[in-house]
Amino acid sequence: MEGKTEETNPLLRRPLYVYDLPPELLFTLSLAGVDQTKTEDGENQNVTTERQNVNEDGIATSASCSLCKVSFNNVQDQRQHVKSDFHRYNLKLSIKEQPPIDEATFIRMIGDLDESLSGSDSDESDEDEAEGKPGDTTLSALLRRQAKISGQDHENPTSTKPKGFGNAPLLWMTSPMVGDDAGLGVYRAILSNEEQEVAPTSLVDIIKRKQLKPTMAKQSGKAQGNSTQSGVNEPHFFLCMIGGGHFAAMIVSLIPELRKGPGGVEERHAVVKAHKTFHRYTTRRKQGGSQSANDNAKGNAHSAGSSIRRYNEAALEVDIRNVLSEWKNMIDTSELLFIRATGSTNRRTLFGPYDGQVLRSNDKRIRGFPFSTRRATQAELLRSFQELTRVKVGKLTKPVEEKTPAEKAAPKEQKPKPAAPKLSKEDEAAQLHTSQLQALIRRSKAPGVLLYLSKNELSPDFSFYPAAEHHHAPTPLHLSASTNSPALVLALLTKAKADPTITNGDGKTAYEIAGDTKTRDTFRVARQQIGENAFEWTKTHIPSPLSQDEADAKAKQEKAAHDAAEAQRRKADLEHIRQEEEKKNVGRIERKAGTGKTLAAAIEKTGSEKREEEMRGLTPEMRMRLERERRARAAEERMKRMQGAK
Repeated sequence: MEGKTEETNPLLRRPLYVYDLPPELLFTLSLAGVDQTKTEDGENQNVTTERQNVNEDGIATSASCSLCKVSFNNVQDQRQHVKSDFHRYNLKLSIKEQPPIDEATFIRMIGDLDESLSGSDSDESDEDEAEGKPGDTTLSALLRRQAKISGQDHENPTSTKPKGFGNAPLLWMTSPMVGDDAGLGVYRAILSNEEQEVAPTSLVDIIKRKQLKPTMAKQSGKAQGNSTQSGVNEPHFFLCMIGGGHFAAMIVSLIPELRKGPGGVEERHAVVKAHKTFHRYTTRRKQGGSQSANDNAKGNAHSAGSSIRRYNEAALEVDIRNVLSEWKNMIDTSELLFIRATGSTNRRTLFGPYDGQVLRSNDKRIRGFPFSTRRATQAELLRSFQELTRVKVGKLTKPVEEKTPAEKAAPKEQKPKPAAPKLSKEDEAAQLHTSQLQALIRRSKAPGVLLYLSKNELSPDFSFYPAAEHHHAPTPLHLSASTNSPALVLALLTKAKADPTITNGDGKTAYEIAGDTKTRDTFRVARQQIGENAFEWTKTHIPSPLSQDEADAKAKQEKAAHDAAEAQRRKADLEHIRQEEEKKNVGRIERKAGTGKTLAAAIEKTGSEKREEEMRGLTPEMRMRLERERRARAAEERMKRMQGAK
């Protein structure tokens, strides 16, 4: 697969959801790279398809297997045939692009395998062990023998190797509805282990069985009243990320929800049954790594920051395990578990062992994310779910045939490289304007953007070139909103008079893709400054207008609330650490006091401890002088006591 096809096909204008594909596309799917054969009626069929003969009235009269070239009296016999080793062996041959064999040949091939399959306790040679093992099936033993023979036949350059999907993260299908050179890919990770084993021949059937009927928004809204129960009953995924003190987990239903989008178009949305995020200060700022990792490497540090980080690591572990315990029923009934947890500390937090453990590292449902992920947040989990369940569209390329030794030794012919398509002057200018504007917008240079638009006489609604590469943010206003640049948004709307009703390839306005509250409030401020008659504001989806003073007051209030919450949290952490240190000190003093001594006696310093404190930090000469003075005073005391005794 290489590149992406241009989404000019009506079926590809919007993302395709694996679990709810359009019927006209679903029933025309076929495996990519598998040969297709034509029946007498001229209908294209996969070589592994079983079909039934029907009479003029459409009633089945007999059944047959187009792969094995055999017929049956009834459907029951046909079903038994599909489960047989003979049919499965021919499936293996079709994957290797080899012709099928008849049943007589298959029986002759397995005739000498009885002894190797008997499970005898007698000594076996290495060759016998390669051909069959106790408990092997007929098919597996036959494949073992052929694999050994194929491995010994290394001198034959024309020997064929099995061709399948390998370990590629994406599995590909084709359909005439999207073009001959377009491929439709699904992630291997969303298939169970059993489904992955048969995917090379049955991927299309697996996708058909996974189709789910979407629910309307009102119905799903009622169901969310009891999210735990609905999460158990509906097919769903569990997604979890942990790292750097950040934790995010989510239960997402596989049944999509239909909502009315712009223009009354129905859009499919993921239904989140439960979600939770935590963040604790556990990493050493500007130094990297967790506190526990640093302690294990260098020993325990004794700073206030290290104590806070140790406490937060323990608190984060408790919080995470409590969430897992609360979600146990939903996790146990999840079809798959997608988990990202790097590092021994994070994996120990999730997989224990500990009492009441929910997740286990040997669970066959556990999957990693087959793509790069960012910081563990609720938005990142939702993006990852959409990426996992979205059909990928790519361009099919023909496999390169392996050359014979003679062809490899032949000198290569120098072929002229095809010249790249030359852009017109208009396209070159649009491409230059696109790169310059995007660079200014990403650096939040509002005056520079306005000056560039004015100097080059460009519209504030200039469309980035090429349009196919800027599906999400096609205009300067969209890009400014998605990069959270409120100053640019305000400048483009109030000074450049950009149009906020323009939608991107997903049918969303610039306001709808704004990433934070401050940017969204800027749209409301711009609406108040521009006036209600400038645009049809209902199409922009921007809420009621907001004055600049109100926006500043709102931002100040939110910042104050955030700072107060952060100060309260730090105060609670420090108080907890102080109490822990007091408990440790009291325990150490009590152990030092010993039996029969009071706590006050233990706290009272001895004479040697007092002398040690006095001499701490002094030079050797000063210590000698202090010691002489101490001895002189002691001698004087003794002389006084002796004189008093006389």
